[in-house]
Amino acid sequence: MNDPRRIIPDQIPLDRAAREALLSAQNDALFQLQQQDGHIVFELEADCTIPAEYVIMCHFLGRIDQRREARLADYLRGVQNTDGSWPLFHAGAGNISATVKAYWALKLTGNDIEAAHMVSARQWILAQGGAATSNVFTRISLALFGHVPWRAVPVMPVEAMLLPRWFPFHLSKIAYWSRTVVVPLLVLYATRARALNPTGTSLEELFVVPAKDHKVYNINPTGSTIGNLLLRLDKALRVIEPRLPKGSRARAIKAAEEFTIARLNGLNGLGAIFPAMVNAVLMFRALGYSDDDPHMKAASDAVDNLMTDRQDALYLQPCFSPVWDTGLAAHALLEARADRDRLISALDWLADRQILDHVGDYAWRRPDVRPGGWAFQYDNPDYPDVDDTAVVAMAMHRADPQRYDANIDRACEWIVGMQSKNGGWGAFDADNDHYLLNSIPFADHGALLDPPTVDVSARCVGCLAQVDKNRYAASIARGVAYLKRDQEGDGSWFGRWGANYVYGTWSALVALRAAGEDMHQPYIRRAVQWLVKKQHPDGGWGEGLESYEPGQDGFATPSTASQTAWAVLGLIAADGTDGDATRAGISWLERAPRDGARWQENHFTGVGFPRVFYLKYHGYPAIFPQWAIARYQAALESNDPDQTWGM
Repeated sequence: MNDPRRIIPDQIPLDRAAREALLSAQNDALFQLQQQDGHIVFELEADCTIPAEYVIMCHFLGRIDQRREARLADYLRGVQNTDGSWPLFHAGAGNISATVKAYWALKLTGNDIEAAHMVSARQWILAQGGAATSNVFTRISLALFGHVPWRAVPVMPVEAMLLPRWFPFHLSKIAYWSRTVVVPLLVLYATRARALNPTGTSLEELFVVPAKDHKVYNINPTGSTIGNLLLRLDKALRVIEPRLPKGSRARAIKAAEEFTIARLNGLNGLGAIFPAMVNAVLMFRALGYSDDDPHMKAASDAVDNLMTDRQDALYLQPCFSPVWDTGLAAHALLEARADRDRLISALDWLADRQILDHVGDYAWRRPDVRPGGWAFQYDNPDYPDVDDTAVVAMAMHRADPQRYDANIDRACEWIVGMQSKNGGWGAFDADNDHYLLNSIPFADHGALLDPPTVDVSARCVGCLAQVDKNRYAASIARGVAYLKRDQEGDGSWFGRWGANYVYGTWSALVALRAAGEDMHQPYIRRAVQWLVKKQHPDGGWGEGLESYEPGQDGFATPSTASQTAWAVLGLIAADGTDGDATRAGISWLERAPRDGARWQENHFTGVGFPRVFYLKYHGYPAIFPQWAIARYQAALESNDPDQTWGM
């Protein structure tokens, strides 16, 4: 589709020779990042809460390393907003919970509360209603230190560990990340654990009224009628919970302890994600584990393993992303016709990490499905990821379908088995859509569940279509129907794991093309028109994470390399290389500034949980621009206009 705007001269793509030189240089730059064993991994950065929570954990345990804390404090001060707050993402608005944790961590590390950055932070917090208005997870941390009473936290009976599967609440009905984070918290709540807090640091100055006098802490997170009923239930449980039988409490605590130990996962940690790892450490201490206990040591070492020193800053990553990074990088390198031997070494590394003989928690919902997926991290066998599995299987199939035939077959078998009843796919579980649970007071973060999403479903449709359209026709058809039903009224698709509608729309368009949909259909043309409409005058695309907030679209954000690449890949899937919008996007990418392998990009374009937790994938601006430029060149040269891939 042609963009009616006039394309100015600097929006003309490079000639073939210049483009191939750029791609060759980019191939070399990416390969320079390859580890000796073949894999590629980039930093994964979140907001200030991760390093802040690390400092808070250390003071809970009484383990104070002043030199390390000083460097973490430098990082925290470096990401503070000018108004004194801390955001959830680069250049974002202040967030009360993030700001409370950052201020608290800085105070624990010895920052003078009368210093300018602390004064402005405190004033900002008080203007929002004080620390009492922070979210449930933050109030739990505050309760552990005695900064708020335990009534500031929704009732979390550890006896939930003993509930049967048919009960309205069961661990199988919440997301993997919720499961691994919540189970240790149940023990902390049951024991009313208390931090050592060796410095005796208080936070009285962050409350509008004293914490003990604050009337209402817990709220109805959805505003629904059922939410009001569950809030009343919470009040009733507050009376009942202390009177529950001691025997059942002991059994429940033991069940939580055993759940955690069974999934401790060595140096990779519980769930291989920072919040779960930290909670495991705190739980072990609350249960009396010593520092030299093997379980405590494993849990602590896993947290410390996330410490990242990049010379100019010390911080902690929320987790590692080697399988995702290597899989995506393989696609970009395949598109750019990079050196086969080095590509095969990356894919062989991935092949060795396929989970074939360990049945994870997904089996609670799909007990008859054989394992065959990949995890996001180095090692996380209890929680393979559908999205990673599709990405890796597609790369293997494209590179050498004979060499990786067995890997691809098991991956597709697992993907088909993980399809939800509505035709879509979630990230880690099937049919994890018990939306009623989002109304419980504990779920004020709105991220308790792992329901099917467009972006993951698109990847699965694309994978199955690329590997064998006939063999997997039924699953593909159900997936396509899901994608069509979930399209937004303006033609776009919501992006759950990447920002946001640009990400979702790219994912859907590429998958629909791979599935054999007629790209001239009205619903697809609406998506193309939406992408063209959202293009910036400079030829790029940029969508801020504000688009996850009600009533905000986020398109005031400057163009970013990764989002421009997604838009271009979506347009190529729909229209090939035709269209001024596509050419202008390619031109923007070809001329945008780069630092080594990465295009310059400060904004976060990744998502942990919309409106709660966002991610900066340092690899995205290295991988996706190369991918888009290489696909554009390949499409120009293709003798087969129907040639397509699942991504």
